[in-house]
Amino acid sequence: MTWTNAELDAIGTAEELEISPSLGDGTPHGPVTIWVVRVGDDLYVRAYRGRDGAWYRAAQSRHEGHIQAGGVDKDVTFADEKDQQVNEQIDDAYQTKYNRYGPRYVDPMMAEEARSTTIKLLPR
Repeated sequence: MTWTNAELDAIGTAEELEISPSLGDGTPHGPVTIWVVRVGDDLYVRAYRGRDGAWYRAAQSRHEGHIQAGGVDKDVTFADEKDQQVNEQIDDAYQTKYNRYGPRYVDPMMAEEARSTTIKLLPR
């Protein structure tokens, strides 16, 4: 399954995304409001608090959950993104989209602690 152009546009331009990872027993965690960016035909999120973030730890247990953003309500799979070149594009996307919030909020999203939590959202 892939994202439709309408879903990519809606989620990619949404200011925030609500993420609800499925816990080990399948029950939802959250929702937690986070930032989301689009790079090409893919959508990505990162944990501001790095690997210690509660929603990120929950996402790692089953690698699936639910998102809501820009009027889109979707079950998703979480795929870890480790490609350095893709992460540089994601850094650029965070900088471009959220720069108006200033370095206090944007810089941590591009720090190694957050970069190590980069997740690609795949529709289910």
